[in-house]
Amino acid sequence: MKHYKEYIEILKEELVPAMGCTEPIAVAYCAALARKTLGETPDKVKVFASANIIKNVKSVVVPNTGGLRGIEAAAAAGIVAGDATAELQVLSKITPEDVTKISEYLASADITVEQSPRDYIFDIEVVAEKTADVGSAETGREAIVEIIGHHTNVVKILKDGETIRMESFKEQTDMGTDRSILSVEEIVEFADHVDIEDVRETLQRQIDYNTAIAEEGLRGDWGANIGSVLLKAYGNEVYNRAKAYAAAGSDARMSGCELPVVINSGSGNQGMTASLPVIVYAEDMKVSEEKLFRSLVVSNLVTIHLKTGIGRLSAYCGATAAGCGAGAGITYLQGGKYRDVAHTIVNSIAIASGMICDGAKASCAAKIASAVEAGLLGVNMWENGSQFYGGDGIVVKGVENTIKNIGTLASVGMRETDATIIGMMIEKAPKK
Repeated sequence: MKHYKEYIEILKEELVPAMGCTEPIAVAYCAALARKTLGETPDKVKVFASANIIKNVKSVVVPNTGGLRGIEAAAAAGIVAGDATAELQVLSKITPEDVTKISEYLASADITVEQSPRDYIFDIEVVAEKTADVGSAETGREAIVEIIGHHTNVVKILKDGETIRMESFKEQTDMGTDRSILSVEEIVEFADHVDIEDVRETLQRQIDYNTAIAEEGLRGDWGANIGSVLLKAYGNEVYNRAKAYAAAGSDARMSGCELPVVINSGSGNQGMTASLPVIVYAEDMKVSEEKLFRSLVVSNLVTIHLKTGIGRLSAYCGATAAGCGAGAGITYLQGGKYRDVAHTIVNSIAIASGMICDGAKASCAAKIASAVEAGLLGVNMWENGSQFYGGDGIVVKGVENTIKNIGTLASVGMRETDATIIGMMIEKAPKK
Protein backbone atom coordinates (compact mmCIF):
# COMPACT_ATOMS: atom_id res chain seq x y z
CA MET A 1 0.00 0.00 0.00
CA LYS A 2 1.06 3.58 -0.64
CA HIS A 3 1.73 4.79 2.94
CA TYR A 4 2.74 1.55 4.65
CA LYS A 5 5.96 2.86 6.24
CA GLU A 6 4.30 6.10 7.31
CA TYR A 7 1.46 4.25 9.08
CA ILE A 8 4.01 2.17 11.00
CA GLU A 9 5.85 5.33 12.04
CA ILE A 10 2.65 7.08 13.15
CA LEU A 11 1.84 4.19 15.46
CA LYS A 12 5.36 4.21 16.90
CA GLU A 13 5.30 7.98 17.39
CA GLU A 14 1.90 8.08 19.08
CA LEU A 15 1.77 4.85 21.13
CA VAL A 16 4.47 5.58 23.67
CA PRO A 17 4.61 4.95 27.44
CA ALA A 18 3.84 7.66 29.97
CA MET A 19 3.41 7.61 33.72
CA GLY A 20 0.68 9.87 35.02
CA CYS A 21 -1.51 12.43 33.28
CA THR A 22 0.57 13.72 30.39
CA GLU A 23 0.13 17.48 31.00
CA PRO A 24 1.61 17.55 34.55
CA ILE A 25 4.21 15.08 33.32
CA ALA A 26 5.12 17.52 30.53
CA VAL A 27 5.53 20.26 33.17
CA ALA A 28 7.75 17.93 35.21
CA TYR A 29 9.80 17.05 32.11
CA CYS A 30 10.27 20.73 31.23
CA ALA A 31 11.31 21.48 34.82
CA ALA A 32 13.70 18.51 34.98
CA LEU A 33 15.34 19.66 31.77
CA ALA A 34 15.66 23.20 33.15
CA ARG A 35 17.32 21.90 36.30
CA LYS A 36 19.68 19.71 34.23
CA THR A 37 20.56 22.70 32.05
CA LEU A 38 21.18 24.90 35.09
CA GLY A 39 23.42 22.25 36.63
CA GLU A 40 22.12 22.74 40.17
CA THR A 41 18.88 22.99 42.09
CA PRO A 42 17.23 26.40 41.56
CA ASP A 43 15.81 28.36 44.47
CA LYS A 44 13.40 30.30 42.27
CA VAL A 45 11.16 28.80 39.57
CA LYS A 46 8.70 30.52 37.26
CA VAL A 47 6.30 28.42 35.21
CA PHE A 48 4.47 30.04 32.30
CA ALA A 49 1.69 27.78 31.01
CA SER A 50 -1.05 28.16 28.41
CA ALA A 51 -4.61 28.17 29.68
CA ASN A 52 -5.25 24.64 28.45
CA ILE A 53 -2.23 23.35 30.36
CA ILE A 54 -3.49 25.07 33.50
CA LYS A 55 -6.89 23.47 32.92
CA ASN A 56 -5.48 19.98 32.54
CA VAL A 57 -3.04 20.12 35.47
CA LYS A 58 -5.17 21.92 38.06
CA SER A 59 -7.05 18.96 39.55
CA VAL A 60 -5.05 15.84 38.77
CA VAL A 61 -2.68 14.00 41.12
CA VAL A 62 1.00 14.04 40.11
CA PRO A 63 2.32 10.46 40.45
CA ASN A 64 5.08 9.59 42.91
CA THR A 65 4.52 12.76 44.96
CA GLY A 66 2.42 11.42 47.82
CA GLY A 67 -0.83 12.81 46.40
CA LEU A 68 0.26 16.33 45.46
CA ARG A 69 -1.67 18.17 42.75
CA GLY A 70 -1.08 21.06 40.39
CA ILE A 71 1.61 22.77 38.35
CA GLU A 72 3.77 23.75 41.34
CA ALA A 73 3.92 20.11 42.49
CA ALA A 74 4.70 18.85 38.99
CA ALA A 75 7.51 21.38 38.57
CA ALA A 76 8.94 20.61 42.00
CA ALA A 77 8.92 16.89 41.34
CA GLY A 78 10.72 17.37 38.03
CA ILE A 79 13.36 19.61 39.57
CA VAL A 80 14.04 17.54 42.69
CA ALA A 81 13.92 14.02 41.31
CA GLY A 82 13.00 14.03 37.62
CA ASP A 83 14.99 12.10 35.03
CA ALA A 84 15.16 14.51 32.08
CA THR A 85 16.27 11.72 29.75
CA ALA A 86 13.10 9.70 30.38
CA GLU A 87 10.69 12.24 28.81
CA LEU A 88 7.10 11.14 29.65
CA GLN A 89 8.41 8.72 32.27
CA VAL A 90 10.35 11.54 33.93
CA LEU A 91 8.97 10.72 37.41
CA SER A 92 9.24 6.94 37.18
CA LYS A 93 12.40 6.61 39.32
CA ILE A 94 11.32 8.68 42.32
CA THR A 95 12.06 7.05 45.69
CA PRO A 96 10.20 7.45 49.00
CA GLU A 97 13.04 9.71 50.15
CA ASP A 98 12.54 11.86 47.06
CA VAL A 99 8.84 12.31 47.93
CA THR A 100 9.87 13.93 51.21
CA LYS A 101 12.41 16.12 49.42
CA ILE A 102 9.75 17.27 46.93
CA SER A 103 7.46 18.43 49.75
CA GLU A 104 10.34 20.20 51.46
CA TYR A 105 11.34 21.90 48.22
CA LEU A 106 7.77 23.07 47.62
CA ALA A 107 7.78 24.66 51.06
CA SER A 108 11.17 26.38 50.70
CA ALA A 109 11.55 27.36 47.04
CA ASP A 110 9.92 30.34 45.37
CA ILE A 111 7.69 28.70 42.73
CA THR A 112 5.22 30.83 40.80
CA VAL A 113 2.79 30.03 37.99
CA GLU A 114 1.50 32.48 35.41
CA GLN A 115 -0.52 32.14 32.24
CA SER A 116 1.70 32.20 29.17
CA PRO A 117 1.68 35.48 27.25
CA ARG A 118 1.99 33.54 23.99
CA ASP A 119 -0.98 32.39 21.95
CA TYR A 120 -0.18 28.68 21.69
CA ILE A 121 -2.78 26.20 22.93
CA PHE A 122 -0.02 23.96 24.29
CA ASP A 123 2.80 25.99 25.86
CA ILE A 124 5.01 25.39 28.91
CA GLU A 125 8.04 27.50 29.82
CA VAL A 126 10.10 26.93 32.96
CA VAL A 127 12.56 29.58 34.16
CA ALA A 128 14.89 28.11 36.79
CA GLU A 129 17.04 30.58 38.74
CA LYS A 130 19.84 30.15 41.25
CA THR A 131 20.26 33.47 43.02
CA ALA A 132 23.69 34.60 44.13
CA ASP A 133 24.61 34.27 47.81
CA VAL A 134 24.43 37.46 49.84
CA GLY A 135 27.78 39.21 49.68
CA SER A 136 29.01 37.10 46.79
CA ALA A 137 30.70 38.77 43.83
CA GLU A 138 29.06 36.24 41.50
CA THR A 139 25.79 36.95 39.71
CA GLY A 140 22.85 34.58 39.72
CA ARG A 141 22.41 31.86 37.14
CA GLU A 142 19.39 31.03 34.99
CA ALA A 143 18.10 28.31 32.67
CA ILE A 144 15.01 28.56 30.49
CA VAL A 145 13.27 25.64 28.74
CA GLU A 146 10.12 25.84 26.63
CA ILE A 147 7.84 23.14 25.20
CA ILE A 148 5.25 24.01 22.56
CA GLY A 149 2.65 22.03 20.63
CA HIS A 150 3.01 18.60 22.20
CA HIS A 151 4.36 17.03 25.33
CA THR A 152 8.03 16.48 24.47
CA ASN A 153 8.55 19.11 21.76
CA VAL A 154 11.34 21.20 23.29
CA VAL A 155 11.79 24.33 21.17
CA LYS A 156 13.99 26.48 23.43
CA ILE A 157 16.85 25.91 25.86
CA LEU A 158 18.81 28.88 27.22
CA LYS A 159 21.53 28.98 29.88
CA ASP A 160 22.64 32.29 31.33
CA GLY A 161 21.41 34.01 28.20
CA GLU A 162 23.30 31.69 25.85
CA THR A 163 21.21 29.78 23.30
CA ILE A 164 21.57 26.02 23.44
CA ARG A 165 18.48 25.28 21.35
CA MET A 166 16.10 27.60 19.53
CA GLU A 167 13.57 26.34 17.00
CA SER A 168 10.61 27.98 15.32
CA PHE A 169 7.22 26.35 15.76
CA LYS A 170 3.77 26.52 14.22
CA GLU A 171 0.77 25.01 15.98
CA GLN A 172 0.01 21.42 14.97
CA THR A 173 3.32 20.95 13.13
CA ASP A 174 6.53 19.14 14.01
CA MET A 175 4.61 16.01 14.98
CA GLY A 176 6.87 13.71 13.00
CA THR A 177 5.18 11.75 10.22
CA ASP A 178 2.44 13.63 8.36
CA ARG A 179 -0.94 12.70 9.88
CA SER A 180 -2.90 14.19 6.97
CA ILE A 181 -2.28 11.01 4.96
CA LEU A 182 -4.65 9.07 7.23
CA SER A 183 -8.02 7.98 5.88
CA VAL A 184 -10.48 5.39 7.15
CA GLU A 185 -10.32 3.40 3.93
CA GLU A 186 -6.53 3.22 3.98
CA ILE A 187 -6.49 2.46 7.73
CA VAL A 188 -8.63 -0.64 7.12
CA GLU A 189 -6.47 -1.63 4.15
CA PHE A 190 -3.35 -1.25 6.28
CA ALA A 191 -4.89 -3.33 9.09
CA ASP A 192 -5.73 -6.07 6.56
CA HIS A 193 -2.18 -6.32 5.20
CA VAL A 194 0.28 -5.12 7.86
CA ASP A 195 3.03 -7.56 8.79
CA ILE A 196 2.26 -8.19 12.46
CA GLU A 197 5.94 -8.21 13.34
CA ASP A 198 6.11 -4.54 12.28
CA VAL A 199 3.61 -3.57 15.00
CA ARG A 200 3.98 -6.35 17.56
CA GLU A 201 6.26 -4.57 20.02
CA THR A 202 4.24 -1.34 19.93
CA LEU A 203 0.86 -3.03 20.37
CA GLN A 204 1.93 -5.71 22.84
CA ARG A 205 3.25 -2.98 25.12
CA GLN A 206 -0.10 -1.21 24.85
CA ILE A 207 -1.94 -4.41 25.75
CA ASP A 208 0.35 -5.16 28.72
CA TYR A 209 0.54 -1.67 30.22
CA ASN A 210 -3.08 -0.64 29.76
CA THR A 211 -4.51 -3.94 30.96
CA ALA A 212 -2.32 -3.79 34.08
CA ILE A 213 -3.49 -0.33 35.12
CA ALA A 214 -7.14 -1.21 34.39
CA GLU A 215 -6.87 -4.26 36.65
CA GLU A 216 -5.29 -2.10 39.35
CA GLY A 217 -8.14 0.38 38.96
CA LEU A 218 -10.63 -2.41 39.63
CA ARG A 219 -8.65 -3.84 42.57
CA GLY A 220 -7.90 -0.65 44.43
CA ASP A 221 -9.73 2.39 45.75
CA TRP A 222 -8.96 5.01 43.08
CA GLY A 223 -10.83 8.23 42.41
CA ALA A 224 -14.58 7.74 42.12
CA ASN A 225 -14.15 4.01 41.33
CA ILE A 226 -16.23 4.32 38.16
CA GLY A 227 -14.96 0.98 36.79
CA SER A 228 -15.99 -0.90 39.92
CA VAL A 229 -19.32 0.91 40.09
CA LEU A 230 -20.10 -0.13 36.51
CA LEU A 231 -19.44 -3.80 37.26
CA LYS A 232 -21.46 -3.74 40.50
CA ALA A 233 -24.37 -1.88 38.93
CA TYR A 234 -24.59 -3.51 35.50
CA GLY A 235 -22.90 -6.90 35.71
CA ASN A 236 -20.06 -8.69 33.98
CA GLU A 237 -21.31 -8.93 30.41
CA VAL A 238 -18.70 -8.04 27.80
CA TYR A 239 -20.57 -4.88 26.78
CA ASN A 240 -20.24 -3.54 30.33
CA ARG A 241 -16.76 -4.92 30.99
CA ALA A 242 -15.45 -3.00 27.98
CA LYS A 243 -16.62 0.26 29.57
CA ALA A 244 -15.54 -0.74 33.07
CA TYR A 245 -11.97 -1.62 32.14
CA ALA A 246 -11.41 1.64 30.24
CA ALA A 247 -12.94 3.64 33.10
CA ALA A 248 -10.96 1.76 35.76
CA GLY A 249 -7.68 2.57 34.06
CA SER A 250 -8.59 6.25 34.24
CA ASP A 251 -9.73 5.90 37.88
CA ALA A 252 -6.22 4.80 38.78
CA ARG A 253 -4.32 7.12 36.47
CA MET A 254 -6.13 10.34 37.40
CA SER A 255 -5.57 9.59 41.08
CA GLY A 256 -1.81 9.19 40.90
CA CYS A 257 -1.28 5.49 40.20
CA GLU A 258 2.37 4.93 39.41
CA LEU A 259 1.81 2.34 36.69
CA PRO A 260 2.62 3.53 33.15
CA VAL A 261 0.14 3.55 30.28
CA VAL A 262 0.60 3.62 26.52
CA ILE A 263 -0.88 6.86 25.28
CA ASN A 264 -2.61 7.81 22.04
CA SER A 265 -2.51 11.35 20.61
CA GLY A 266 -0.68 12.59 23.69
CA SER A 267 -3.22 11.23 26.18
CA GLY A 268 -3.21 8.19 28.43
CA ASN A 269 -6.99 8.36 28.81
CA GLN A 270 -7.33 8.25 25.03
CA GLY A 271 -4.80 5.42 24.82
CA MET A 272 -6.80 3.34 27.29
CA THR A 273 -10.16 4.22 25.71
CA ALA A 274 -8.95 3.24 22.24
CA SER A 275 -7.42 -0.06 23.34
CA LEU A 276 -9.06 -1.64 26.39
CA PRO A 277 -12.58 -2.18 24.97
CA VAL A 278 -11.04 -3.92 21.94
CA ILE A 279 -8.86 -6.07 24.21
CA VAL A 280 -11.86 -7.05 26.37
CA TYR A 281 -13.96 -7.97 23.33
CA ALA A 282 -11.10 -9.94 21.77
CA GLU A 283 -10.68 -11.97 24.95
CA ASP A 284 -14.43 -12.65 25.15
CA MET A 285 -14.56 -13.70 21.49
CA LYS A 286 -11.40 -15.83 21.87
CA VAL A 287 -9.96 -14.47 18.64
CA SER A 288 -6.38 -15.01 17.56
CA GLU A 289 -3.54 -12.73 18.65
CA GLU A 290 -3.20 -11.61 15.03
CA LYS A 291 -6.85 -10.55 14.84
CA LEU A 292 -6.49 -8.57 18.08
CA PHE A 293 -3.41 -6.75 16.76
CA ARG A 294 -5.13 -5.89 13.46
CA SER A 295 -8.17 -4.59 15.34
CA LEU A 296 -5.97 -2.45 17.60
CA VAL A 297 -4.36 -1.01 14.47
CA VAL A 298 -7.82 0.15 13.40
CA SER A 299 -8.86 1.53 16.80
CA ASN A 300 -5.60 3.42 17.35
CA LEU A 301 -5.28 4.88 13.86
CA VAL A 302 -8.94 5.95 13.71
CA THR A 303 -8.44 7.72 17.05
CA ILE A 304 -5.30 9.47 15.75
CA HIS A 305 -7.13 10.40 12.53
CA LEU A 306 -9.97 12.02 14.47
CA LYS A 307 -7.63 13.77 16.89
CA THR A 308 -5.46 15.23 14.11
CA GLY A 309 -8.18 17.72 13.18
CA ILE A 310 -9.27 18.30 16.78
CA GLY A 311 -5.80 19.12 18.13
CA ARG A 312 -3.94 17.98 21.23
CA LEU A 313 -5.94 20.17 23.64
CA SER A 314 -9.37 21.76 23.19
CA ALA A 315 -12.83 22.02 24.73
CA TYR A 316 -13.74 18.77 22.96
CA CYS A 317 -13.31 15.69 25.16
CA GLY A 318 -10.64 13.54 23.48
CA ALA A 319 -12.14 10.38 24.96
CA THR A 320 -15.04 10.84 22.55
CA ALA A 321 -12.70 10.39 19.59
CA ALA A 322 -11.07 7.39 21.26
CA GLY A 323 -14.51 5.87 21.92
CA CYS A 324 -15.18 6.15 18.19
CA GLY A 325 -11.83 4.46 17.59
CA ALA A 326 -12.72 1.63 19.96
CA GLY A 327 -16.06 1.14 18.21
CA ALA A 328 -14.27 1.00 14.84
CA GLY A 329 -11.80 -1.56 16.21
CA ILE A 330 -14.58 -3.76 17.60
CA THR A 331 -16.45 -3.61 14.28
CA TYR A 332 -13.28 -4.79 12.54
CA LEU A 333 -12.78 -7.45 15.22
CA GLN A 334 -16.25 -8.78 14.43
CA GLY A 335 -15.51 -9.07 10.73
CA GLY A 336 -16.46 -5.60 9.53
CA LYS A 337 -14.91 -4.13 6.39
CA TYR A 338 -14.29 -0.54 5.34
CA ARG A 339 -17.93 0.46 4.87
CA ASP A 340 -18.90 -1.17 8.18
CA VAL A 341 -16.11 0.61 10.04
CA ALA A 342 -17.04 3.91 8.37
CA HIS A 343 -20.70 3.56 9.40
CA THR A 344 -19.67 2.78 12.99
CA ILE A 345 -17.48 5.90 13.14
CA VAL A 346 -20.24 8.14 11.78
CA ASN A 347 -22.79 6.62 14.15
CA SER A 348 -20.48 7.13 17.13
CA ILE A 349 -19.66 10.71 16.16
CA ALA A 350 -23.34 11.56 15.85
CA ILE A 351 -24.10 10.16 19.32
CA ALA A 352 -21.54 11.79 21.62
CA SER A 353 -19.82 14.77 20.01
CA GLY A 354 -21.06 17.30 22.55
CA MET A 355 -18.96 16.19 25.52
CA ILE A 356 -16.66 18.91 26.83
CA CYS A 357 -13.16 18.72 28.30
CA ASP A 358 -12.93 20.48 31.66
CA GLY A 359 -9.49 19.24 32.57
CA ALA A 360 -7.97 16.05 33.90
CA LYS A 361 -9.58 14.74 37.09
CA ALA A 362 -11.54 11.81 38.56
CA SER A 363 -14.64 12.39 36.43
CA CYS A 364 -12.65 11.61 33.26
CA ALA A 365 -13.33 7.94 34.04
CA ALA A 366 -17.07 8.51 33.79
CA LYS A 367 -16.65 10.42 30.53
CA ILE A 368 -14.61 7.52 29.17
CA ALA A 369 -17.44 5.14 30.05
CA SER A 370 -19.86 7.39 28.15
CA ALA A 371 -17.50 7.59 25.16
CA VAL A 372 -17.14 3.81 25.01
CA GLU A 373 -20.92 3.49 25.33
CA ALA A 374 -21.30 5.72 22.26
CA GLY A 375 -18.76 3.65 20.36
CA LEU A 376 -20.49 0.39 21.28
CA LEU A 377 -23.91 1.78 20.34
CA GLY A 378 -22.38 2.72 17.00
CA VAL A 379 -21.27 -0.92 16.64
CA ASN A 380 -24.73 -2.23 17.55
CA MET A 381 -26.37 0.10 15.05
CA TRP A 382 -24.09 -1.31 12.33
CA GLU A 383 -24.88 -4.89 13.39
CA ASN A 384 -28.60 -4.15 13.15
CA GLY A 385 -28.47 -2.36 9.81
CA SER A 386 -29.11 1.08 11.29
CA GLN A 387 -27.17 4.25 10.65
CA PHE A 388 -27.22 8.05 10.64
CA TYR A 389 -27.19 9.82 7.30
CA GLY A 390 -25.82 13.05 5.85
CA GLY A 391 -27.99 15.91 7.03
CA ASP A 392 -28.47 14.44 10.51
CA GLY A 393 -26.98 17.34 12.46
CA ILE A 394 -23.22 17.61 11.90
CA VAL A 395 -23.17 14.34 9.96
CA VAL A 396 -22.55 14.85 6.24
CA LYS A 397 -22.17 12.43 3.36
CA GLY A 398 -18.88 10.55 3.54
CA VAL A 399 -16.99 9.51 6.68
CA GLU A 400 -14.00 11.75 5.87
CA ASN A 401 -16.26 14.80 5.50
CA THR A 402 -17.89 14.05 8.86
CA ILE A 403 -14.45 13.69 10.48
CA LYS A 404 -13.49 17.08 9.00
CA ASN A 405 -16.63 18.59 10.54
CA ILE A 406 -15.60 17.29 13.96
CA GLY A 407 -12.16 18.84 13.55
CA THR A 408 -13.69 22.20 12.66
CA LEU A 409 -16.21 21.98 15.51
CA ALA A 410 -13.50 21.26 18.09
CA SER A 411 -10.66 23.46 16.86
CA VAL A 412 -12.70 26.48 15.70
CA GLY A 413 -16.29 26.28 16.91
CA MET A 414 -15.47 25.48 20.53
CA ARG A 415 -12.81 28.14 21.14
CA GLU A 416 -15.19 30.35 23.08
CA THR A 417 -16.46 27.31 24.99
CA ASP A 418 -12.88 26.49 25.92
CA ALA A 419 -12.25 30.04 27.13
CA THR A 420 -15.42 29.95 29.23
CA ILE A 421 -14.51 26.58 30.77
CA ILE A 422 -11.01 27.79 31.64
CA GLY A 423 -12.45 31.00 33.10
CA MET A 424 -14.77 28.99 35.34
CA MET A 425 -11.93 26.74 36.48
CA ILE A 426 -9.70 29.65 37.48
CA GLU A 427 -12.67 31.62 38.87
CA LYS A 428 -12.66 34.24 36.17
CA ALA A 429 -15.78 33.24 34.28
CA PRO A 430 -17.32 36.09 32.28
CA LYS A 431 -20.39 37.62 33.88
CA LYS A 432 -23.64 37.77 31.96
